[in-house]
Amino acid sequence: MIKGFRDFLLRGNVIELAVAVIIGAAFTAIVNSMVADIITPILGLAGGLPDFSNWRLLADANGAGGIALGNFFNAVISFVITALVVYFLIVVPANRALAVMKRDEPPPAAPELTMDQKLLTEIRDALARQQPR
Repeated sequence: MIKGFRDFLLRGNVIELAVAVIIGAAFTAIVNSMVADIITPILGLAGGLPDFSNWRLLADANGAGGIALGNFFNAVISFVITALVVYFLIVVPANRALAVMKRDEPPPAAPELTMDQKLLTEIRDALARQQPR
């Protein structure tokens, strides 16, 4: 039982997944900082960034209680901005780089025919030559 657990932990996929999660968490901090510290202030200068955190549905006269829709709207806006930053600053350049690297690769060579395939091809060609046209 201990051997199986050890084999599971040392399997390449588990280690790669752990590394991916750690790198993903660090990368999330970078993307969040880019959005909060760079993109959001630029948008705020361009036309004022809306802040919906005080929006409430079914609130009482004092504005307390009810459903806090504003925080949800802020989260949606933050998600959309983050998705745009990730797409245009990471995905698009990565796809272009992969396309450039792929262009440099030579096309794959045609697979070599087996002896059976070669013989069958010769038989087919010989029969085709014998057929009257």
